[in-house]
Amino acid sequence: MSTEESLQQLKHPNPHMRDRAMWELVENPDETTIPRLMSVLDDEDTTFRRAAVKTLGAIGHDTVPPLVEALLNSENVTVRGSAAKALAQVAINYPDEPFPAQGIAGLKTALQDPNPVVNIAAVMAMGVIGAPIVDILIEALQTTDNPALAMSIVNALSAIDDPRCLTAINTLLADEAVDSYVKEAATSALSRLEMTTKFNSDRK
Repeated sequence: MSTEESLQQLKHPNPHMRDRAMWELVENPDETTIPRLMSVLDDEDTTFRRAAVKTLGAIGHDTVPPLVEALLNSENVTVRGSAAKALAQVAINYPDEPFPAQGIAGLKTALQDPNPVVNIAAVMAMGVIGAPIVDILIEALQTTDNPALAMSIVNALSAIDDPRCLTAINTLLADEAVDSYVKEAATSALSRLEMTTKFNSDRK
């Protein structure tokens, strides 16, 4: 299939056909592949848009520079949110490779995006990256005055098996000035983290 045919196949209602098209694009890219996929990030067809996000993630680190550019500079909130989700897909697809510094810096900046579609997607992406960005998430948790963002950060930290996460959540719970909803999320997160820590220590 040509690049254009594969792209059109990403709209297919059958997920197996979409996956086949995705791997066709990943394994046989040309100079138009990434730009064409980037142009889909605001498409009204949700299936098409999500397939483009997934494909950009499967392509890997070569997509990080244009994704960061879109994340930080697009005026379209759908594009910015999709770019954050695509960066998460890169981390999911390449867990054994250090995540590019440019991508981490872009996601850190996106935590300040005024739109929750973007800042919460950035938190989720950072949660996938895990240990290398724990300190960035903790700093954001300590400085944000946005309860929804704080709750997202707490949930992201609870999925990372790192002692710094446990310390940060305990510190948050000890702070009487913390929003009650954030505190509730932190209580649940603490329980999940303690279970994960115990499970992992039992396996060693």
